[in-house]
Amino acid sequence: MMFSFTAAAIQCAFVDIAADLDVSVHETTYLVALFIAVTGSSPLFWGPMSNTFGRRPIFLISLACTLAGNVACALSPSYLAMAGCRAITAFFVSPAASLGSAVVSEIFFKKNRGRYMGVWTVMITLGIPTAPLVFGFVAFRVGYRWIYWILAITNSVQFLLHFFLGSETRYDPTTAPTSPPTLVQRYFGFRRINPKPIRPFDFVRPLTFVTRKCVIMAASSHAMVFLWCTVMTTLEIPQIFPKKFGLNAQEVGLQNIGNIVGTLVGEQVGGFCSDKWMLLPQGRGKAAKPEFRLWLSYMGGYILAIVGVVIFLLQIDNATNQWNVTPLVGAGIAAAGNQIVTTVMVTYAVDCYPKDAAAIGGLVNFVRQTWGFIGPFWFPLMIEKLGLTRSTAVPIATMVGVSVIPTMLLQWKGRTWNKEHESLADSRWKHKA
Repeated sequence: MMFSFTAAAIQCAFVDIAADLDVSVHETTYLVALFIAVTGSSPLFWGPMSNTFGRRPIFLISLACTLAGNVACALSPSYLAMAGCRAITAFFVSPAASLGSAVVSEIFFKKNRGRYMGVWTVMITLGIPTAPLVFGFVAFRVGYRWIYWILAITNSVQFLLHFFLGSETRYDPTTAPTSPPTLVQRYFGFRRINPKPIRPFDFVRPLTFVTRKCVIMAASSHAMVFLWCTVMTTLEIPQIFPKKFGLNAQEVGLQNIGNIVGTLVGEQVGGFCSDKWMLLPQGRGKAAKPEFRLWLSYMGGYILAIVGVVIFLLQIDNATNQWNVTPLVGAGIAAAGNQIVTTVMVTYAVDCYPKDAAAIGGLVNFVRQTWGFIGPFWFPLMIEKLGLTRSTAVPIATMVGVSVIPTMLLQWKGRTWNKEHESLADSRWKHKA
């Protein structure tokens, strides 16, 4: 959660930051966009490192260096200095963005994977609206720089908790110790888990999953919905609402309650209900194929996502200078749809290739963060040129074209594509042998 929480922490204070650093409000949004861009690519580095040395040491390094990055942000005297420190912070906080899927796969059985994959995805999603809700009070009461100080304090507490309570989940039977570790070995005995040397190819391996249609289609479907239902709504609220309704940082933060409620409601369908859904074929003596889970993305996910974004944009356009709750209802509906799609699609991709959960998490994160990085640059231009009402055509068209139709193709051909890839992999292995 702290990955996305840190990224979105300053969203409620765009106006305050712009005034302090002498830049425009729109330029201030680039501090978030830059953070998103770095967290999209940097997990490519952390994935191979965690596969070799384990998850625990990588998480500890991540927390310690993120703490230092947040302190540097709090002390930054200029816009460029703060942008550079945000980039450094993003690099070190990013392991949580991609390694979560691997940790879930290493801890839980397949029958519970949807529920606990949902816990991980919902924490990532919740971080985005929760951060401005919490830090709106901070920015209004004691100044926005205390946002960074509080993040640093939180990182220090996390580090201590993870050091003493966090266990290693990466396991390799060929290098596993034969006797129980001593107390000192448990906390300080860092070792190489995977004896194989790290190759340059390992750092780009997640990107090779673009050739696996089931993974790249699931990642793209999730990323497009995430772009509109989470990135767009949470970025436009702090830009539009202060100007239109005269809200301060504290009041802007409160506008994110709808997203939080929607995300929590959506997770009940995407996680718990999807696991129960996958048990239905077993009642008829059949094993559920991964594609069976995708039905839930239509039933609640895509419909709610499209309807919610349309309501959000239309009701902002229809509103007077007097604040009303209807745009936030749309944002909450969109958040519910996004969470359903997120959990279903990520779980589906991991179900297809469970041994490659870390690489899949890296690719999903790369696609999601890349699109999320581009969005803040053209959202304001779209709204300015088309207006809020006509802009609704863009999310409808893109979500149908990039999310709904590819999901239909996955249900139709997904199993065939997986078998073709498995056959190709077997033939290559036999050829090498």
